[in-house]
Amino acid sequence: MKRFFVFLFLLQCLMSSLLKAQITLPAIFGNGMVLQQKDDANFWGKAKPNTSLTITSSWNNKIYNLKTDASGNWKAKIATPAAGGPYSIVFNDGKKLILSDILIGEVWLCSGQSNMEMPIKGFANQPILNANDILLDADEPGVMLFRIEKNMSRTPLSVLNNKWEHTNASTVKEFSAVGYQFARLLQQKLKVPIGIIQCAYGGTDIEAWMSKKSLNGFSDFKNPPDTAKLIKNDPAVLFNAMLNPIIGYTMKGVLWYQGENNRFNPLTYDKKMAAMVKEWRTLWGIGEWPFYYVQIAPNVYKDVKENIPLLYEAQARAMQLITNSGMVVSVDAGSQTTIHPSNKTIIAKRLAYWALAKSYGKEGVSYLSPVYKSLKIVDDKAVISFDQIPLGLTAYDQKLISFEIAGENKVFYPADAAISGKTVVVKNADVKKPVAVRYAFKDNAVGNLYNVEGLPLAPFRTDDWEVVKK
Repeated sequence: MKRFFVFLFLLQCLMSSLLKAQITLPAIFGNGMVLQQKDDANFWGKAKPNTSLTITSSWNNKIYNLKTDASGNWKAKIATPAAGGPYSIVFNDGKKLILSDILIGEVWLCSGQSNMEMPIKGFANQPILNANDILLDADEPGVMLFRIEKNMSRTPLSVLNNKWEHTNASTVKEFSAVGYQFARLLQQKLKVPIGIIQCAYGGTDIEAWMSKKSLNGFSDFKNPPDTAKLIKNDPAVLFNAMLNPIIGYTMKGVLWYQGENNRFNPLTYDKKMAAMVKEWRTLWGIGEWPFYYVQIAPNVYKDVKENIPLLYEAQARAMQLITNSGMVVSVDAGSQTTIHPSNKTIIAKRLAYWALAKSYGKEGVSYLSPVYKSLKIVDDKAVISFDQIPLGLTAYDQKLISFEIAGENKVFYPADAAISGKTVVVKNADVKKPVAVRYAFKDNAVGNLYNVEGLPLAPFRTDDWEVVKK
């Protein structure tokens, strides 16, 4: 009898081991996924330990042979063709696992805080412009959604509870308004399937999206002990819980919309963003993918409002620190009543301009905003020159706003400004000897100066004076 119970125990252990040995894949690999076209797509997972595993891709019927390690882990690179589908992939370690409805196309990740998270349905008392019209067309095929649930952890996680979803009014209304509209624009213009992955969490600091390693050298943020209560803005907790499970998934590029929460420590934001992107790219191991991001929009802030222009500057500087990056200006698309502007369509379009022109080589699509070049004083006037204005400037028949001018006393006055050729002439009758000009250099200042191609000028200043709290 004793031998019988021992036998049952061993049999139970064996069955348990066999059940655990079934092929398992991270959630990002699933039915309906989109794989990056014409690439070697990374795959990884678990199967029986120390055993042979085959992977067969239906688009070319190629069989990949590999061996799992002692823990059952395996990795593979699967060559993908030009855009198309649906296809299937079969994994076999003695027992088959089949993924179907797979599309080949372009894959993008959209990340950040609430303005990236903000879904098509909007937030409470905060709508998305034209949301219902967007949802009317949501069931058009060609875009697949993967929305990562909000989570946080002090240690790296590998498991997600999500799946790829087809677009319809029900799924799209819950998805990032910026991310979805960007994906839909790419799908319409490139005529290929688009996979868009949402990894966003409102009210979060950039430090939460960075690994502890990439935060080395920075000291202007709170770093609580591991025994403290876990909150979403602790360093690395979103990186660990939301980003880590998908690191390595082969994609085209990243969209980033975050910064409002870093208004309390804006001076290092550019260097942190550069460190974050460098670390992400290193961990992904697929080269210097495009990184396109949004400069925060005007809003009436109730605290540290004098820091907002400093954050504008830091975000603009980041383009010089991050290779293959681009910044969307939103100085004309903010709100005076909420930190979540309703017009996410214009933001998605401007991100798409960057991607279509720079990443996909679409000729004739303008994507560069004007940037301040130089200041010249002529009598009692300041003449401002700009780069990236091939055909000049426009305010679309409106009077220029949000310009200020100061003399040697460093007191700024609202200024009259007018376009003159490819320059802007700025003056104020009370400033006889101007030395400095600022444009939209306040938390709630709206801009209305564009290049002829329709892209807005970012906030700027010609001085380097200390910004004084008022």
